[in-house]
Amino acid sequence: MFSRPMQLLAVLFFFSSLSGCGYNSIQQSDEAVNRAWGDLESQLQRRADLVPNLVATVKGAADFEKETLTAVVEARAKASSVSLTPEMLSDPAAMQRFQSAQGALSQSLSRLLVTVERYPEIKANQNFRDLQNQLEGTENRIAVARQRYNGAVESLNYSIRRFPNSLTNSMLLKLKPREYFKADESSRALPEVKF
Repeated sequence: MFSRPMQLLAVLFFFSSLSGCGYNSIQQSDEAVNRAWGDLESQLQRRADLVPNLVATVKGAADFEKETLTAVVEARAKASSVSLTPEMLSDPAAMQRFQSAQGALSQSLSRLLVTVERYPEIKANQNFRDLQNQLEGTENRIAVARQRYNGAVESLNYSIRRFPNSLTNSMLLKLKPREYFKADESSRALPEVKF
């Protein structure tokens, strides 16, 4: 029916049109989101690992307010118990639970650091200062990791909505848009400083 050169031309056209369908770029964007999520989880784990050392140092340095220490320990336990897998990144409710737990830990750490301001002997302790510096650095790393994760989510979400990628996604991959990491509502309130 068709000559051999025409069949070859048709096959070449078919495969060249596939390169523009976005399959590979969607896969790359999906992997970028997963990598960014892994980086963010790594920084959150680093913070969770530092908290017991910070609490132990503060406990050893002063007869401290139990309520604040208890809140930090409980918030760390809750934040550590709520996990989110890459498959759950499209679930708004799961993302909200995760962000809420992380927000509670951030708030309790802020209260701890504000409360420590009233105890000069703790601030003078070298171990405490080292841990505080590590914790502050970790919070900065978490902020950067959140930004990178949200950037990767933006790229993936745009990629699966853009034509012709949207066709490829709806026919082959069926990826759902990922959820952004948003600030917890409670994190917008400033910690209260009392003297």
